[in-house]
Amino acid sequence: MAMKNASKADIRKIRKKRARLKRKMKCRFCPDGSIPRPVYVDYKDVKTLRQLVDREGRISPRRRTGTSAIYQRAVRKAIMRARFIGLMPYVNDE
Repeated sequence: MAMKNASKADIRKIRKKRARLKRKMKCRFCPDGSIPRPVYVDYKDVKTLRQLVDREGRISPRRRTGTSAIYQRAVRKAIMRARFIGLMPYVNDE
């Protein structure tokens, strides 16, 4: 698709089409689709937790991250622990 010659309306249409064709997201904590037990997300793994938090510091919803419901609860608990200990900020400083 040649984006150089496209008008603003065409670009908008292309972006809408791409948004609709989004692939199904999979839970990053369930590699083979089954939920491993015990369900635990490491609160010290700040790199992974940062991916699950948006720019303002809010926990991203399941529909955006693709996390399963059980793991979303564990992610929330891990983020809250990391914040309490001081590994992650409650709000981003800007």
